Amino acid sequence: MILGRIIGNIVSTVKHSAYQGLKILMVQPIDPMNQDTGTVIAAVDKVQAGPGDHVLVMTEGNSARQLLQSQDTPVNMVIVGLVDNIEYDN
Repeated sequence: MILGRIIGNIVSTVKHSAYQGLKILMVQPIDPMNQDTGTVIAAVDKVQAGPGDHVLVMTEGNSARQLLQSQDTPVNMVIVGLVDNIEYDN
């Protein structure tokens, strides 16, 4: 699972039929101190996240497809939680 921050939307008029009706967001992975840590990823949104929100992203394909209730959907990253607070001990 990845901790991230929503930095944008992806809009596509032509896409795989499995993506019809799904919102796809751009997520910047971050560490617990809110510092960018890696390459921006695209993830299907299941929690109504928006720009600036901190989120948890499921990164395992089989689990992602189970959340979408489809074994045929070509998805491996799904936003599964909105983060309210991060408590970090050094």
